[in-house]
Amino acid sequence: MDIVITGRHTQIKQKFRDVVENKMNRVTAIAPDAQRVQVVLTHEGNPRQADSATRVEMTVIAGKTVVRAEASSADEFSAFDRALDKLTLRLRRTRDRRKDHRRGLDRAPLPLDIAVDQLEEPVEETNPSNSAQQDAMASDLGPGQSVEVQVGDTPIVIRRKLHIAEPMSIDEALYEMELIGHDFFLFVNSETNRPSVVYRRHGWSYGVFEIDTPDHIK
Repeated sequence: MDIVITGRHTQIKQKFRDVVENKMNRVTAIAPDAQRVQVVLTHEGNPRQADSATRVEMTVIAGKTVVRAEASSADEFSAFDRALDKLTLRLRRTRDRRKDHRRGLDRAPLPLDIAVDQLEEPVEETNPSNSAQQDAMASDLGPGQSVEVQVGDTPIVIRRKLHIAEPMSIDEALYEMELIGHDFFLFVNSETNRPSVVYRRHGWSYGVFEIDTPDHIK
C-alpha cells in the first residue's frame, strides 16, 4: 500500500512519518485491498485555535471504495490518532456492509460522526473570460469536466461540473450520504427515475425531496 504524507503550512517531521507508517497496519488489517492512503497535515497559525490548530485528513482508496476521515487537536500526533480511529471505524462499517450484501441482507444506514468524502479525480478546469461567461455556463460538459465563471465584477465564482451516477434506491442514497459525511446527497431515484435529494432531519429521521416537471405529473 502506498503511503503519501504531505503538509500544508507546516513541515513534516520524520518522527511523524514514522508514527504514520507504523500504524498503517490498522488500515491494512481491515482493508487488505487498500491501494493508497493519503495523509495531509495542516497547521493553522491562529493562536485562538490552539486546541485545534493541527488537523489531519486521511483518505484511503480500497478498490472502488474511497473513505476519508479528519480530526483536529493541539498537536499532530493526537490529531492523527483521532483521525485514524474514525477512519478504521468507517472501514469496518464498509466491510460489514459488504458481508451483509453477500449474505443477501440489507442493513439500514446509521448516522456517524465521521467526516468522510469521496476523492475527486483531477480534472482540467477552465476559466473563461467575461465575454464567454454565458457560453461557458450553457455549454455541454463531458463526464468529470468542470468550468468556473466569475459573475460580472463581483467576487462570486460559480463552478459547474458534470458527475455521472447510476440510479439507486433511497436506502443506497442514505448509505452514500453517510459515506461522504454530508447532511444531504443528490441522486437519481431508481424507482421513479427522478432527480432526488436525501437529507438529515432531527434525531434519527431523514427526508427525501424529488424533483419533476409539470409535464410529467399526471
